[in-house]
Amino acid sequence: MSSLSSQLESLLLVANKPLSLKELSAATGIKAAAVEEALLALSREYEESGRGWRLASAANNYQLVSAPDNSDLIKAFLKAETSGEWSQPSLEALTIIAYRGPVSKMELDRIRGVNCSLIIRNLLLRGLIEEEFDKKKNENYYQVTLDFIRFLGLNNVTELPDYERLHQPEELKAFLAESEKAC
Repeated sequence: MSSLSSQLESLLLVANKPLSLKELSAATGIKAAAVEEALLALSREYEESGRGWRLASAANNYQLVSAPDNSDLIKAFLKAETSGEWSQPSLEALTIIAYRGPVSKMELDRIRGVNCSLIIRNLLLRGLIEEEFDKKKNENYYQVTLDFIRFLGLNNVTELPDYERLHQPEELKAFLAESEKAC
């Protein structure tokens, strides 16, 4: 495997979203034609080797996805994952998103002090948060869904207890620090 192929795989893996040919070219510093050629080679390699993932492409956007042959396994796994018990980190992240939303992943990571990618994924799968892309900032932002608000019996996120106070960054950090000590 070439260095470029390795770089492309890494970028596609950590992005967790489709990346354009332009983005991949800019990130690697390699011309788009060479990047596209490497992507086609990777796609063929995945198909021929029987690996568990494929390279999906549409309109010059690329994303690593699970192999279609594994769809039943993936559905069962995700169903079990979305119906499992809540972890303390998931509840903390959901609290931050509810009180601070819309919030970026980077901001959520900074507030919690750890990478929240898996937690965000699980909250998205459960339908408790939604993702919105800000084109100006080129970043995804997360906020709670109407399903989450209805589940709590509220009409609006501002009806959450102490919303006005905890909507402020410093207050939310202090609240989370206190709740962590209590556990």
